[in-house]
Amino acid sequence: MQNIRSIFFMLAGATVFVAMLLLTFSVTLAVGGILTVLMVGRALSMKMKPAPIRAKANNGQREMRIWNDGRGTIIDL
Repeated sequence: MQNIRSIFFMLAGATVFVAMLLLTFSVTLAVGGILTVLMVGRALSMKMKPAPIRAKANNGQREMRIWNDGRGTIIDL
């Protein structure tokens, strides 16, 4: 009877150990996946900055220049 009980406790302990191992591994994968998605999103959002648009005045006078220096739009009349 002692032998059967010790074998049962050994199997129960091994089962709990494997369950905790799988839980830790799955949580690690989930956190790694979330961090990867956030890093890719940040990299793409920093890459997609709007390009400056050239504008001209067609009123016969000297060319009006408009540009954006990153801190605001500048209009040179």
